[in-house]
Amino acid sequence: MGVIDLFGKSSSLCVERPKPSINCCSFEGKPRRSKSTFMVPPASSSSAAAVPVKEDGQQESVRSLTGDSFIRPHLRQLSAYQPILPFEVLSTRLGRKPEDIVKLDANENPYGPPPEVFEALGSMRFPYIYPDPESRRLRAALAEDSGVEAEHILVGCGADELIDLIMRCVLEPGDKILDCPPTFTMYEFDAAVNAALVVKVPRNPDFSLDVKRIFEVVEQEKPKCIFLTSPNNPDGSIIDDETLLKILGLPVLVVLDEAYIEFAGIESKMKWVKKYENLIVLRTFSKRAALAGLRVGYGAFPLSIIEFLWRAKQPYNVSVAAELAACAALQNPVYLENVKVALVQERERLFKLLKEVPFLNPYPSYSNFILCEVTSGRDAKKLKEDLAKTGVMIRHYSNKELAGYVRVSVGKPEHTDALMESLKRLY
Repeated sequence: MGVIDLFGKSSSLCVERPKPSINCCSFEGKPRRSKSTFMVPPASSSSAAAVPVKEDGQQESVRSLTGDSFIRPHLRQLSAYQPILPFEVLSTRLGRKPEDIVKLDANENPYGPPPEVFEALGSMRFPYIYPDPESRRLRAALAEDSGVEAEHILVGCGADELIDLIMRCVLEPGDKILDCPPTFTMYEFDAAVNAALVVKVPRNPDFSLDVKRIFEVVEQEKPKCIFLTSPNNPDGSIIDDETLLKILGLPVLVVLDEAYIEFAGIESKMKWVKKYENLIVLRTFSKRAALAGLRVGYGAFPLSIIEFLWRAKQPYNVSVAAELAACAALQNPVYLENVKVALVQERERLFKLLKEVPFLNPYPSYSNFILCEVTSGRDAKKLKEDLAKTGVMIRHYSNKELAGYVRVSVGKPEHTDALMESLKRLY
């Protein structure tokens, strides 16, 4: 790539035009050779006269252009990601106030962030100044929190941004990723956005990884990376150390998504990135600190990889408000621990109650949600719709792997009570 000279007849990519009196493409008197830059001559009467008049056919061709003709072909075939509806839309559709809706469909933390977060946001001094492009304060706090040096940590606008950033840095169009459904569908979505191919190795009936098949597919298909989630969304299962070590022995980049690790009772693998060059670990503030609405995610990376993500990331990707809130949340680890304990305890209570429902088969979970198979001839989608009519929202899936399942987020005790009351009306 280089500068295309539209003035001379040379085929060189970097041929300088004769020096004008004012060099608009220079900085401090030195010519700039920006990549992918087209240099066009300034408008003048002589140059204008030299422009040929379009024929009628050419004008008709321009008029017939449509905006989508400029879009990359693979994106024209892309299906949009289907997010969960926000409170305001749900409120309108259900005819209920937001506070009267029991929202158990998006794995949000119902207790909200620590009080320090509200104090920090309320006293925010410089919202009109661009944020620190390196999120230095937050990365320092995360280093202290995780025991991983700040140089290994990158912060994003949610872990979703980091997933996309990794793909943009790693994948060429046509490269393959290995996905293990059912799992977080953002991996497949972002692969499609980046013109990558998705090779799927379905999980076993108990939602554990089919490690043998993963090895076979890596050998056959040569994917560039594999995305794993532990605990896995939507079933809440975890990947044990032995399994992870086996997969790390493969010639692929392993992206381990630990969005729900706080609820699993096991230690994060963030420190492993200093030992394994092919491991990335992603985390988020959405679940742990209830900052889903502010979008703060982070990841631990080998130094040999993070260097290139720094080059490619957007400079101001984490807002002033988001960084302030995340730093404030980390200042109150006691609150974060108490909320985690409360949610884990409520998860166990919810699991026992769901087992008593004659048409539900709940799966044990290490996360803040429980996946349930809908049995006894019941329709999972209708179950979700019937509960919505009572103001209780749960997650239903349209994909074939989970067509007969629903997922229930863990809420406060009163949310569990409202859910069970609504379920009992159905049997």
